[in-house]
Amino acid sequence: MSDNHGNTPAAWAAVAVAMLGFVVGGIGLMFNPVSMPIFWVGVALGVTSLVVFVVMARMGLNGPGH
Repeated sequence: MSDNHGNTPAAWAAVAVAMLGFVVGGIGLMFNPVSMPIFWVGVALGVTSLVVFVVMARMGLNGPGH
């Protein structure tokens, strides 16, 4: 098991994109009336964070000696 749990460029990038998605989605929910298109953009960013992680991991940015 690796001792760098979560301390890789792939993990940091995925968390940053996911956090952006949660912020955008939350902002969409705070509008009056609720802006569902902005909310769904936030959801799409959250799903995109998984893609970012997988792509960066396959590029070799997720293991020891990245």
